[in-house]
Amino acid sequence: MFKIVTIIGARPQIIKAAALSRAIKNKFPEKIKEIIVHTGQHYDANMSQVFFDELGIPVPDYNLNVGSGSHGKQTARMILGIEEILETEKPNAIVLYGDTNSTLAGAVAASKIHVPIVHIEAGLRSFNKSMPEEVNRILCDHVSTLLFSPTATGFKNLLNEGFKEKPIPPFGADNPKVYQCGDVMYDNSLYFSRVAEEKTTILQRYGLQKNKFILATIHRNNNTDEPPRLNALFKSLNDLSLQHQLKVILPLHPRTAKLLSHNLNPELYIAVKANADFIIAEPASFLEMIALEKNCALVMTDSGGVQKEAFYFEKACVILRPETEWVELVECGTAIVADADENRIKSAFTKLYSSTGLTFPKLYGDGHAAEFICGEILSHLG
Repeated sequence: MFKIVTIIGARPQIIKAAALSRAIKNKFPEKIKEIIVHTGQHYDANMSQVFFDELGIPVPDYNLNVGSGSHGKQTARMILGIEEILETEKPNAIVLYGDTNSTLAGAVAASKIHVPIVHIEAGLRSFNKSMPEEVNRILCDHVSTLLFSPTATGFKNLLNEGFKEKPIPPFGADNPKVYQCGDVMYDNSLYFSRVAEEKTTILQRYGLQKNKFILATIHRNNNTDEPPRLNALFKSLNDLSLQHQLKVILPLHPRTAKLLSHNLNPELYIAVKANADFIIAEPASFLEMIALEKNCALVMTDSGGVQKEAFYFEKACVILRPETEWVELVECGTAIVADADENRIKSAFTKLYSSTGLTFPKLYGDGHAAEFICGEILSHLG
């Protein structure tokens, strides 16, 4: 049986892994054995364990429990732990997702001992190497054997970096194969949207009505750790809520919760607390986020994953970052990059909120990306 080791370390990776685990269980149970390794990069009961329970992901076979720390210390601990697991399990391939330190650690560990790397979400580029994620994803791509890009843009980025469009097998790190295959997160959103509202009560709990609230998420370090940016974001959200008589729900990442009272101006902190329509909520589960995304009027986020999910459910999105790797969302007019600039945020909101002609083309595949990926892994690495 073909054995893969799947590395997960952050909440989005847990969700992405659900699609592949489901495809293996439903379509390839006799052909693929999956070993799941949780690095513990971001481990919190509210942010991680609930996802395993809710999404039906198999319990990890290993948890490295690396915890937080500097990039160097955290990544070094993960490289050591992953290498030991690879030497013990002797898999046919390692599967890595996205662009976290767990992704980088898996890429370094596997490439050094010549375990073929499968990178899901390959080719994404923000073209901003001050972002740790950009460095992680580039390095992972360039030691991978099979690279699965969710979009045409990502596929083109790989070709621009020297990857061959039609390489001749056998494939390896020096002769990789690249694909445009659709997005496993689209697979998940289609699958779980059918049960999200039945199994969650978040709309009722916070008194939210369809198309009458803004869904916001803020978690990136440069937004939470820099007071001027955090203040601009919260001032914009609060002003828009009051001006348009819209509720804002912000499921608050634990990092942001710790920094809020310290980094917000006292006057703004008081104003936000005084606005009954500005709801600072507990971290939302994946199904709860789907329910919020399906029912909101508009999304405002610095999360790459939430940008895409907004698009899946045909919601406009204000991007609270200086750039996005999901450039096709901006190109088709359903999202606007506003950074942490109060004027740009309000202008983007006004344009998108009042627009009636937005279109949402099928950019992310047919909902069967995970099955395709499994088939290609077996075909070329089995």
